[in-house]
Amino acid sequence: MNSKYAPLFESLTFKNGIQLKNRLVMAPMTNWSSHPDGTVTEAEVMYYARRSGGVGMVITACTYVTANGKGFHGEFGGDRDELIPSLQKLATAIKEQGAKAILQIFHGGRQVPPELIPNGDIVSASNIPAEGNGKPVPRELSDKEVRSIIRDFGETTRRAIEAGYDGVEIHGANGYLIQQFFSPHSNRREDRWGGSLEKRLTFPMAVVDEVKRVVAENAKGPFIVGYRFSPEEAETPGITMADTLVLIDELAKKDLDYLHVSLQDFWSTPRRGVDDTRSRIEIIQERVGDKVPVVGVGSIYTPDEALKAFQTGVALIALGREIIIDPDWVQKVKEGKENEIITEINKNNQDQLVIPDPLWQAIIHTPGWFPGIR
Repeated sequence: MNSKYAPLFESLTFKNGIQLKNRLVMAPMTNWSSHPDGTVTEAEVMYYARRSGGVGMVITACTYVTANGKGFHGEFGGDRDELIPSLQKLATAIKEQGAKAILQIFHGGRQVPPELIPNGDIVSASNIPAEGNGKPVPRELSDKEVRSIIRDFGETTRRAIEAGYDGVEIHGANGYLIQQFFSPHSNRREDRWGGSLEKRLTFPMAVVDEVKRVVAENAKGPFIVGYRFSPEEAETPGITMADTLVLIDELAKKDLDYLHVSLQDFWSTPRRGVDDTRSRIEIIQERVGDKVPVVGVGSIYTPDEALKAFQTGVALIALGREIIIDPDWVQKVKEGKENEIITEINKNNQDQLVIPDPLWQAIIHTPGWFPGIR
């Protein structure tokens, strides 16, 4: 290994005692490849196994905690006990390659396609549609339904424990239900679940508390709980960087194992809410990084880019598209073969890259999503 990359290969021990062999993580990425009944396919399991050999931790694509939270065609589920064997198949495949397996749990809220959910009944914090033409108007959840969904996050966590995962990541990012409750755009409620910034925090914090309660009751040993968030929204009103600093201050009190910042670009800077020209990640790291490990992500392709990002002080670097392009990225850096890293998708290499058909079709037919397709 080139010694300059050695920091990326230092182990990390969470405060619960679980150790990662290095600082590199496979980021959660939708692959549209599960069966319609919510079970994983063999192609999907092979895709994850192929990418689990180098990283210290794999975060799966999001899995829905209730039937009305399914956000994508070909998404695998965690909303009922009969899916535990499916969940276990994926956890086992990841862990056999030497990585920790983290199940990302979520509810799509107003972002779900109506044809995927019972009776097309789209729900959210309030009856405010997402911005954009033709977006459906969701139904505002009742207090009883809100409390039920919180329990569903806990139940899916129990299934993750029974299926052998090393942890869960609560998906509070990318405009899905947890973020919809935190956002002043999507949450116009006037009860205990909305109104002030403090009340908009009630649902995210209740989900965290329920997940932690279920872990304490059910896990036989240490179990990782992380939380992913998007620092800002483009909408007005929307989440600002100032709002997010309040959110992460509260999350930092919850004894979580990590916070995962959802960004397209690691070095992106705040849109509004703070007078600070540094990147969002640097601001977040300075604010809470000494209390809870921060995972950074966003268009990191080369080892030098990963090292530069890591030097901001974040605990972990997540690799997304780059680990699809080259499943051996981490091993090549470790073995001093970084010059052999593949940097573009070859249209003839689907089988070699072990990429399921739905994801492959999305990659080669989405201009600009992946750098350099040839």
